[in-house]
Amino acid sequence: MTAEHPEVRGEPQVDDKEIGAGDHRHADDSTGDAECLTVGTSVRAQRRWTHRAISHWPLIAAGALLTAAAATTAGLYFGQYRGGEQINDASAKSAIGAASDGTVALLSYSPDRLQSDLTAAKSHLTGEFLTYYGKFTDQIVAPAAKEKAVSTKAVIQRAAIADLHDDTARVLVFLDQTTTSKDAPEPVQTASSVMVSLSKVHGAWLISAFDPV
Repeated sequence: MTAEHPEVRGEPQVDDKEIGAGDHRHADDSTGDAECLTVGTSVRAQRRWTHRAISHWPLIAAGALLTAAAATTAGLYFGQYRGGEQINDASAKSAIGAASDGTVALLSYSPDRLQSDLTAAKSHLTGEFLTYYGKFTDQIVAPAAKEKAVSTKAVIQRAAIADLHDDTARVLVFLDQTTTSKDAPEPVQTASSVMVSLSKVHGAWLISAFDPV
């Protein structure tokens, strides 16, 4: 998908026509495939309203699977970033825990408790990404989840520190996400990886960016 959102002056805007690169299907698609929040394809609009890539939030068919090439790349990243890091350091453990918990919160929800799930996810976020996530879930995710009865759950498989500083960190997270919906009641599992950027706010690690790798 080459089209981008217009530059935002003030609050970010969300255009559902720009979401779903590589699949080109939306909530009203006649194919009937359920759509949900995953990390498989990217939304690139936010490049115009943030100094760094803050997230890639797609709306894709629940049956889409990662390619073998993507899985291989993810494995190489894990080996690269884990090597040499002091995994036992308390600050590193704290960052890994925050990234893992936040990722699960962002990518897990069900229609019967949708509002509480989305509110809980926001508690893990900060800065422009928090603003973007609020807009995106209100305008895109929540309506689709309610209409399609989408339920999705993320489970962390492993995570490792990419880099760590006093007030910022990056954590590479590998996860499985299981999705069901009214149109696709059989559980569909996808595996993916994401680089989670963290900022320390009042002593707590919060997610400031969320980038698939």
